[in-house]
Amino acid sequence: MSKFDSKVPAGALADKWTQYKSEVPLVSPNNKRKLDVIIVGTGLAGASAAATLAELGYNVKAFCFQDSPRRAHSIAAQGGINAAKNYQNDGDSNYRLFYDTIKGGDYRSRESNVHRLAEVSASIIDQCVAQGVPFARDYGGLLTNRSFGGVLVSRTFYARGQTGQQLLIGAYSALSRQIASGRVKMYNRHEMLDVVKINGEAKGIITRNLINGKIERHGGHAVLLCTGGYGNVFFLSTNAMGSNVTAAWKAYKKGAYFANPCFTQIHPTCIPVSGHNQSKLTLMSESLRNDGRVWVPKRKEDCGKHPSEIAEEDRDYYLERIYPSFGNLVPRDVASRAALYVTNEGRGVGKTGVAVYLDFSRAIKEQGKNRIEEKYGNLFEMYQRITDENPYEVPMRIFPAVHYTMGGLWVDYELSTSVPGLYALGEANFSDHGANRLGASALMQGLADGYFVIPYTVGNYLSKKISDPKVDINHAAFDEAENAVRASLDKLININGSRTVDDFHKKLGKIMWEKVGMSRNGEGLRWAISEIQKLRKEFWEDVRVPGTKDSKNQELEKAGRVADFLELGELMARDALAREESAGGHFREEYRTEEGEAKRNDEDFTHVAAWEYTGDNQEPIRNVEELVFENVELKTRSYK
Repeated sequence: MSKFDSKVPAGALADKWTQYKSEVPLVSPNNKRKLDVIIVGTGLAGASAAATLAELGYNVKAFCFQDSPRRAHSIAAQGGINAAKNYQNDGDSNYRLFYDTIKGGDYRSRESNVHRLAEVSASIIDQCVAQGVPFARDYGGLLTNRSFGGVLVSRTFYARGQTGQQLLIGAYSALSRQIASGRVKMYNRHEMLDVVKINGEAKGIITRNLINGKIERHGGHAVLLCTGGYGNVFFLSTNAMGSNVTAAWKAYKKGAYFANPCFTQIHPTCIPVSGHNQSKLTLMSESLRNDGRVWVPKRKEDCGKHPSEIAEEDRDYYLERIYPSFGNLVPRDVASRAALYVTNEGRGVGKTGVAVYLDFSRAIKEQGKNRIEEKYGNLFEMYQRITDENPYEVPMRIFPAVHYTMGGLWVDYELSTSVPGLYALGEANFSDHGANRLGASALMQGLADGYFVIPYTVGNYLSKKISDPKVDINHAAFDEAENAVRASLDKLININGSRTVDDFHKKLGKIMWEKVGMSRNGEGLRWAISEIQKLRKEFWEDVRVPGTKDSKNQELEKAGRVADFLELGELMARDALAREESAGGHFREEYRTEEGEAKRNDEDFTHVAAWEYTGDNQEPIRNVEELVFENVELKTRSYK
């Protein structure tokens, strides 16, 4: 057990961020030019941070493993971005957004960070409008909103079903301006493979050029990790194929604590799995639940019928039945578990029986097809292209799938990890979403961290580094880190086994989905830990990585990422086993109410579990940061 200094400012919750900004040390423009900042990842969090810090005058090096920042997984976010603007005059406020986020996360997030997120949300919209992001507008030309799961107000700004893409174009435009000015040096097709520490502080990274295989050293006065989540540990997820945990995992092995790794979000509106050879899943925006009604047949014998053959009175609109207050707009974890329950009862639909219907017939009848097409047309088109079914005529089939990870590197109020000089932004950190993220809050957090938080907080750290010289990449610490990276790559290449990387990844994903997925229990988690250990041993004995390390080699890239997933998967199972309660996306079958809902244990688990690396094949240490709630009352979450 360790005591954490979360660096939360004193004073009233609503005044903390304002007070912090008023008192934080500043770096003069002349001194900013002396300081180098490394940013790994150029999605919304990374691109916004790079553009903002460069605009302030810092020298920025930005890295992404894609061929362009435009390829970041942020583009996949479809539904929208939250902000407490209260344009609808429906009672929204900073406090209500704060409270909805705390409640939606099942009271497992830090009050101060969440309130700050709510405070800066309105500024994000102003910034993005100024950049030209084409948010939807109402008849009078004002920005319009829609509702999302887990809330009773309309606060989600959107650009049809392309919100993430449009926001990223805005951030990328700002980043491109700084690249052109020379303030940002962009390194595309580079993957970070280690963090370099000197005297306990992060001073650089080791990267591999993914085109020619060259190992490179890069030094900086601070390192920001903006590398997204780790949902691909499950193999099948809504994440981009390249999304991985490697950067965060290398940081963990260099002393950064990994917080709440078991908090995984299962998204309820994904296109169901269709076959054994599928490599990823496709997300249908949660915004569809505004007008779509979720149902299954009341009787098992009707499941094989065409939906048009099932009379209205024979349909079970189970979310509306169980949760009358929120209906189809219950939070993601609640909707996902409900879908699991009805399919486990044998009432699933489709060829596999592992799906439920999302039906727009009533909305089309009431609003007209043109209005529905205006709101969701590109999503409907995407669904039809994938399934060859027309959702204007027949209901969509959906089922939950791994989507977002609330866990990540532990950070304090300043977004600093437990390694000085090393920061984590966006989905790479744990701080804002607790045990379950509300829909449309991922884009909000990424841009909040990059545009409005990190410029102040990293400045506090860098204000003490003004007299420090440029980081010497010939320092012994860089030698040590580079040698370790080369040795790891050599080891992977030289195993020369008989099984593909994908074979191991699929087997890991099956273990994770079945035992560490939507529903977990102690026996299954202990089995998962044992099986993952066996699988990892087999991987290092029998994986086959063709090619060489000194050239373009995508199998080698995948092998390194899967090696990290094999270690992360075990940590996730350990974390889930240790958390003897059900909270948000973490549902332990032993801890449920009589009605089958999640049953928290506030007496013993109102804390962040922050895991500390102790060495390969050694049990990690579970540290605890107690969560103190002074502004909200801990209640049993109810959406009925």
